[in-house]
Amino acid sequence: MAALEIDHQAPEPPYRQIAADLTRQIERGELVADRPIPSEKALTDRYGVARNTVRSAISVLRENGLVYTVPNRGTYVRDRSALDGK
Repeated sequence: MAALEIDHQAPEPPYRQIAADLTRQIERGELVADRPIPSEKALTDRYGVARNTVRSAISVLRENGLVYTVPNRGTYVRDRSALDGK
């Protein structure tokens, strides 16, 4: 999966660009339910941004109900079919 190139000149902040990219990956099934998303370190390397930027992007995903975090284990894709009643 190719990493999105962050546009630092765009009106949308980098963390929102990353959140949108990860959301697309979840919607396409590239990131699978109940499996971890890449680590913060892997995401900082992939997108070339600071860890706080990645954390902000993950917070957006969490607020949108797309992921959940297990302390000391990682962040996992939420099973949307259970929420959607499918």
